Amino acid sequence: MRWDRLFDDLEAQASAEWEAERAALASESERVRLSRVSLRDRLLVLRDAKAQVRAHLTVGSAVEGRIAAVGTDWFAVDRGPASVSVVPLAALAGLRMPHADLLHSATGRAGQALRERLDLGFVVRDLARRRVPVRIEVVTGDSLTGTVDRAGADHVDLAVHDLETARHPSAVTSFRMVPFGAIAQLIVAADEAGL
Repeated sequence: MRWDRLFDDLEAQASAEWEAERAALASESERVRLSRVSLRDRLLVLRDAKAQVRAHLTVGSAVEGRIAAVGTDWFAVDRGPASVSVVPLAALAGLRMPHADLLHSATGRAGQALRERLDLGFVVRDLARRRVPVRIEVVTGDSLTGTVDRAGADHVDLAVHDLETARHPSAVTSFRMVPFGAIAQLIVAADEAGL
């Protein structure tokens, strides 16, 4: 009888040690998995879940809405029926969302679609090709409106004019060369976004 209790006790100790070891391994595996999940991966999950977010930008402003698209170095926030903001990842200071969405986004997801491999330059060149009027908020806090004339590898040439006015030589008040690194967000009319 005493031997049965001894063996039961030893079995319980071994089982507890095994459970503790399994929990430690599972915890370490989760830490390793999370260390490989990028911000971009989490944005893709939030986009797929149609999550509402508030994106805080490095310039101090914020953009609220649903993540509509994610590229290699940018994401787009659908701000409602009026406009879409294209935000370079480098201009993002943080995201606010419900806790459940935050936890769900940690599952991560690697992008596969062509759109998810497009960089900011491609988006800006498309806006230039289609002559879409834009508002560019730059990291200095300035806000520029006009039409993208050209987009280089790392900058954009903007013909500055009122958004309500078509890009016509008489409407252009100046020209600005803006490096991609200085762009906090590009705001485009929702029906012109093409995202």
